[in-house]
Amino acid sequence: MSKIKVAIIGVGNCASSLVQGVHFYKNAKEGELIPGLMHVNLGGYHISDIEFVCGIDVDKRKVGKDLAQAIYTYPNNTYKFAEVPKKNVKILRGMTHDGLGYYLSKIIEKAPGPTADIVRALRETKTDVVINFLPVGSEEATKWYVEQVLEAGCALVNCIPVFIASQKYWHNRFKEKKLPVIGDDIKSQVGATIVHRMLVSLFQDRGVKILRTSQLNVGGNTDFMNMLERSRLESKKKSKTGAVTSLMKYDIGKDNIYIGPSDYIAWLTDRKWAYMRMEGQTFGNVPLNIELKLEVWDSPNSAGVVIDAIRCAKLALDNKLTGSMIEPSSYFMKTPPVQFPDNICREKTEGFIKKFGKKSKA
Repeated sequence: MSKIKVAIIGVGNCASSLVQGVHFYKNAKEGELIPGLMHVNLGGYHISDIEFVCGIDVDKRKVGKDLAQAIYTYPNNTYKFAEVPKKNVKILRGMTHDGLGYYLSKIIEKAPGPTADIVRALRETKTDVVINFLPVGSEEATKWYVEQVLEAGCALVNCIPVFIASQKYWHNRFKEKKLPVIGDDIKSQVGATIVHRMLVSLFQDRGVKILRTSQLNVGGNTDFMNMLERSRLESKKKSKTGAVTSLMKYDIGKDNIYIGPSDYIAWLTDRKWAYMRMEGQTFGNVPLNIELKLEVWDSPNSAGVVIDAIRCAKLALDNKLTGSMIEPSSYFMKTPPVQFPDNICREKTEGFIKKFGKKSKA
């Protein structure tokens, strides 16, 4: 099989976990159970078929460095589980726009010099799939990069809650360019959103009336620092809330639900604590309440999901599929174009892989 050439926009913790993960599992055997991956060989593409060819950032400490060095550079602070060798991929100076908010601008100094020619870089590296890992709230920066991706002729996996794949306008733009897009806002392997969705499904399947629910998240990475700026938090709250309420069969009222990042605790580094509460009513109108705390390393928790999304995006390219990819988006993302229950999402994505995957020769 050919390689899947991948470019990364935003070389932060998520990029670090992704690059480490591809190296860590490069020799995995087909049929082996890898935590967080659907398949070692997904539609004919092994994990090791992912090749990173381009990295883009604005941080002075990262621009010009090799990708293998940049992923461990401050303020990155995620779990280091692999020693990645030199990639011979230098980090390019990207476009800032609204990518740096008030708090991030206090710890990140922009690299000097002009913005790199992103379209040219993507074309020269023959990039197949571009991953968007920009900070939450980077609305204008994301849209600017999407234009570069469209012009360069690449597929996009949008891992942040700026709504691209879920919007008709951008779906049509990708169709016009005959390109696929998967998005929006990556789900973790077992994160707060998926756990909260499971609790909602459990209450409803067992006939418990949902009265109120909340999810409070705190962490110590730059994502949580960035979201101290409340205006940058709105899209994240909307994405996480919609992922949960989309499974509810009735409206519990906006004042009875709160879901979203809540605070920044530096010493947690890339760990996230999620506190969930469900209040319900059972037989005889008797109360039933659940409280749960989930602790995860935030970035590795989504890296395997991104690996699968990359390979599904390449299958879409191979089969000349265009626009928003409904099936993989529903399984991999919090805000896909269409929401389904999680077991249905999995079935639909497995069907997508089976239908569009490379067929083995007899």
